[in-house]
Amino acid sequence: MILILDYGSQYTQLIARKIRAMGVYTEIFPPDLPREAALSHEPAGIVLSGGPSSVYAKGAPRLQDWVLEAGVPVLGICYGMQLLALAHKGAVARSNKREYGPARIRLRVKSPLLEGLSSTQQVWMSHGDKVEELPEGFRRLADSENCPVAAMAHKKQPYFGIQFHPEVFHTEQGDRWLKNFVQGICRARTDWTMGDFIEHEVAKVREQTAGQRIVCAVSGGVDSSVMAALLHRAVGDRLMCVLVDNGLLRLGEVDHVKRMFSELGIRLKVSRASKKFLGELAGVTDPEEKRRRIGRVFIEVFMPHLKPGDFLAQGTLYPDVIESVSTHGPSATIKTHHNRVKEVLDLIRQGRVVEPLRELFKDEVRAVGRLLGVPKDTLGRHPFPGPGLAVRVLGEVTPQRLKKLRQADAIMIEELRASGEYDNIWQAFVVLLPVQSVGVMGDSRSYENVAAVRCVTSTDGMTADWYGLPRPVLARISNRIINEVAGINRVVYDVSSKPPATIEWE
Repeated sequence: MILILDYGSQYTQLIARKIRAMGVYTEIFPPDLPREAALSHEPAGIVLSGGPSSVYAKGAPRLQDWVLEAGVPVLGICYGMQLLALAHKGAVARSNKREYGPARIRLRVKSPLLEGLSSTQQVWMSHGDKVEELPEGFRRLADSENCPVAAMAHKKQPYFGIQFHPEVFHTEQGDRWLKNFVQGICRARTDWTMGDFIEHEVAKVREQTAGQRIVCAVSGGVDSSVMAALLHRAVGDRLMCVLVDNGLLRLGEVDHVKRMFSELGIRLKVSRASKKFLGELAGVTDPEEKRRRIGRVFIEVFMPHLKPGDFLAQGTLYPDVIESVSTHGPSATIKTHHNRVKEVLDLIRQGRVVEPLRELFKDEVRAVGRLLGVPKDTLGRHPFPGPGLAVRVLGEVTPQRLKKLRQADAIMIEELRASGEYDNIWQAFVVLLPVQSVGVMGDSRSYENVAAVRCVTSTDGMTADWYGLPRPVLARISNRIINEVAGINRVVYDVSSKPPATIEWE
């Protein structure tokens, strides 16, 4: 296995996902993992993740002595590289110019870590500090215009450091950097599969629930559908799925979900509560407050379905977890997710929550779904946020504004499918903005809402690029929304990447 120490990077699980994709088993642990526990795993190598701290900040996590005494290769990424530098008396300093985004690096020497890599290449940087002087015993492998030591290696020991993030999609040859370390330097075995994951999780769920019923909250999206299929394999009729109709779903969504679960042979109960949710959201404009209220009302509506001794199941994925709470290391909170409200956290502490997908990314979930026989059209659906359209109606959520958004969103999806573009896009949706603009409709002046169309490409949702829709498709979407949705007179297209933006607007 490869052991990953998480120093709080938002991308730590991406490292694990990339390594698992090679067929190599890996686990993530906190940076204060005791020596005995770490060495009991007999790792083939150790990866030190990035993190939000400065190595000089008070209370910043440090590198434990056992890491360099374990006798296995070590790869430090970003903050992890800076920890390696400090441990060998290198100089880490605040950069005059921070690097957040793409940068070009130049390879300077030969090294096993650089096998098969281009001499110049684009990487993804995200750092404020940098290694200013090489540590004792190290040599420079690469540099960039703003980073004198973009990669380094010890001259005698198998210790390596890279200042950029090879795990993110935007590092051109990131997979090769990790492969060179994991397979070339660590010589880790490539015998782990998603089938192994399913077997492990099925056994784990059976052991955790011990014959008790599981009540599963579902939405009809990829995550909850795959989770339901996995849990159904594990416990059969002990699974009860509940769809809460919160009034924040897309056009025709409830009927679609009922048909889909009927085809999967899984029991489904629909709990209609749109008036309750919309009543709680009246007058609320702050996105975090929306999420908190939706989470609280969801628990109030859903909990009566949960009997004493029942387990709650959720289709939580790792991006949800890492954005809302720190799981392994000292990561920063990005936003609160509806499935991480206090009531759910209390159930987690009681050991009554089942989250079989919590360590996976969307592409891995789809792979699990294929092995479980989930229909292809279900697996191909775009992600949909747990709080639903509430976070796509910017500002106050009202029935009237929701109606406009549902109609606009349905038009966009219809046109994307008709043009053959839907499957080329990771996620596509419409956002109703809390602003109005002047327009001319017929011979009259209009002053109506603005809608934003958002289409992105990604592999895991942690980073994303805006998708360049063909002009004719974009024109049809815009024209139809303006002509068919009363109250919208302007459509704009979002051309922001993640980072610095997030995929959703709220």
